[in-house]
Amino acid sequence: MDQENIMNNSDDVHDIENEGLWDGKEIKRYWSEVSDKNITYKEPFLVKRTNTTSQIAIVGANVCPIESLDYDDPQSQIYAEIFWSLKLKVFKGFFMSGVGESLFNFSCHFFIITLTLKWFQCRYYKAFAAYAGCNVVLAAAAAVLCAFIAPAAAGSGIPEVKAYLNGVDAYSMLAPSTLFVKIFGSILGVSAGFVVGKEGPMVHTGACIANLLGQGGSRKYHLTWTWLRYFKNDRDRRDMITCGAAAGVAAAFRAPVGGVLFALEEAASWWRSALLWRTFFTTAVVAMVLRAFIQYCSTGKCGLFGEGGLIMYDVSSATSTYSGPDILAVIFLGIIGGILGSVYNYFVDKVLRTYSIINERGAVSKILLVIAISLLTSCCSFGLPWLVKCISCPTDLTVSCPTVGESGNYKGFQCPTGYYNDLASLFLNTNDDAIRNLFSTSTKNEFHISSLFIFFGAIYCLGIITYGIAIPAGLFIPVILAGASYGRLVGRLFESISTLDMGLYALLGAASFLGGTMRMTVSLCVILLELTNDLLLLPLVMLVLLISKTVADNFNKGVYDQILKIKGLPYLDAHAEPYMRHLVARDVVSGPLITFSGVEKVGNILHALQTTGHNGFPVIDEPPFSDAPELCGVVLRSHLLVLLKGKNFSKDRVVSGDDVFQRFAAFDFAKAGSGKGIKLDDLDIEEEEMEMYVDLHPITNASPYTVVETMSLAKAAILFRQLGLRHMCVRPPIVGILTRHDFMPEHILGLNPQYNE
Repeated sequence: MDQENIMNNSDDVHDIENEGLWDGKEIKRYWSEVSDKNITYKEPFLVKRTNTTSQIAIVGANVCPIESLDYDDPQSQIYAEIFWSLKLKVFKGFFMSGVGESLFNFSCHFFIITLTLKWFQCRYYKAFAAYAGCNVVLAAAAAVLCAFIAPAAAGSGIPEVKAYLNGVDAYSMLAPSTLFVKIFGSILGVSAGFVVGKEGPMVHTGACIANLLGQGGSRKYHLTWTWLRYFKNDRDRRDMITCGAAAGVAAAFRAPVGGVLFALEEAASWWRSALLWRTFFTTAVVAMVLRAFIQYCSTGKCGLFGEGGLIMYDVSSATSTYSGPDILAVIFLGIIGGILGSVYNYFVDKVLRTYSIINERGAVSKILLVIAISLLTSCCSFGLPWLVKCISCPTDLTVSCPTVGESGNYKGFQCPTGYYNDLASLFLNTNDDAIRNLFSTSTKNEFHISSLFIFFGAIYCLGIITYGIAIPAGLFIPVILAGASYGRLVGRLFESISTLDMGLYALLGAASFLGGTMRMTVSLCVILLELTNDLLLLPLVMLVLLISKTVADNFNKGVYDQILKIKGLPYLDAHAEPYMRHLVARDVVSGPLITFSGVEKVGNILHALQTTGHNGFPVIDEPPFSDAPELCGVVLRSHLLVLLKGKNFSKDRVVSGDDVFQRFAAFDFAKAGSGKGIKLDDLDIEEEEMEMYVDLHPITNASPYTVVETMSLAKAAILFRQLGLRHMCVRPPIVGILTRHDFMPEHILGLNPQYNE
């Protein structure tokens, strides 16, 4: 291998990760400066090409720099001391994560229902102005929070959590400010009548709570707990955040087992047996705490929150027997649901790309866009029910008809006494109650075919244009609403040959649409069964999910995978691309490579840290410390900063031995929380100290993962992802370092354009 090919890439932006969100000009200026500074540091390592892959992505609604996480434990002398000094009280962390997510779920649901239902009482008397005005005020408040306090809170947050668990981090992705805005923004956004859900944001909220607990709190907001500071590395925090995401699903759908499977199937990129019981423990805590709140509220102490149980949409009372024509109807549901889901994803892609142009213009543009969508949604919700005729109330009801002053199946709207408006019963209800109305059993003729068609079209379109605006917005509820109305519509069309209940058709329609958009199978199946309490529907739900996913996969990817790509988050797939099999590791390494000796001069280290954004540096032992140059390991930038700040220097180039342990505490080299790490500006190196030496052996990861330069790039990519690596050394003895961005299609195809065809 020619020495001109010995290179490295600037894989991370550690020293500027806590500077906040940047605009496009600042990011371009930074990378221009870094590119100019990437000069040869130590001969004979020469620069032949540099990595031009962008290290920025859209997080929430803003563009910001990103960095990679290292899920591999560094095996250094210092790490051994840290490991044995920790007392991992994992139960406390996971228990608090479950309790915190349960409290948020209860509070969010309580305030949404309280705010929404109080305005329902005035909608019919103060007409459209009061209705739209209330919605616009709430929407604008949610937009202001997102635009000015935490742009990372916009959207569902599931793609960001999925990216984090894949090894991608960005400033404020899981910050306390994001948690704050996610909570209140979700309450305001859902209460404003948008076609969005709180379920997606709850996954992000669960991850934020877990991250806050995992790093021991936040000094900035004076929320610190010393007894929780046990997750001082990316690996343990990843496990904590995986449990937080599972807790979010368990709280949102009251589906503890579904939450575990969601984390396994969709969120986590890396799984192990210990993580299974930890997520199960966390979701079990969520279920128990929610059950306690539900029991408390059943006595009427929660006002408009009302009564309820862990089963949100009980359809177990319907007859679940089915025959040949029913199977044909289910197959039809799955095929059409897959097509509609793929079309939905296509338009979400186009809308997000359009909104990103608007969002780039600043906070005011974001708020104006939110207000415009709010007015459009209000016009549809209030105006479309006028297009349908009033229906006479059934005579065999056990509930009041029309419903007055609360949520229910029969909204009077503009109808006279004894009549109800079926379309208003869907539009002018909370999202949960609209789903409950569609899932209701033994209500064959409650909704006209024309009303179902109008509602489906409106929800389908509003769900597409609403996702991407600067408010916390989940996709689960819009998809379930559209799917349930579509399923009930198909049920009305097949009622002459089918015996399935209309509520079951609505459930199967929701399953088909979920499968067509999100491409999940096992977790969605269990979540839907836990939601509806009808295990007898298991074969039909499995069938419709498999069909819809298979059909939709022929057109595009799942919605969260598409959003990851749109936002520019460098997500590593579980499989390698076919063209990677024709390349080897040395074909994609990029430069410049900067190495350190086992005992290095302080000035050389400081210069390297100042002139590059590298986060990992190979350490090479040379004579007299070894017979020939050999790779000693990899040292991290964060550890170098700690070592330089401690000034454990010597005038002679000698190994310091165990002296380093007397100067540093075990936690000094542990992973710092967001905004707490040492930065270059914190160093105070004197001129005479620049010529002194420092021993890097105690902080060097002596067992880094390495591959030979001739290894297939496809095998290297799979190894990199499965082990959760940040740096992969290419030998012999050190040809370069492979990082996440070296496996990105943009980088590989840029170097090898022949595979673009």
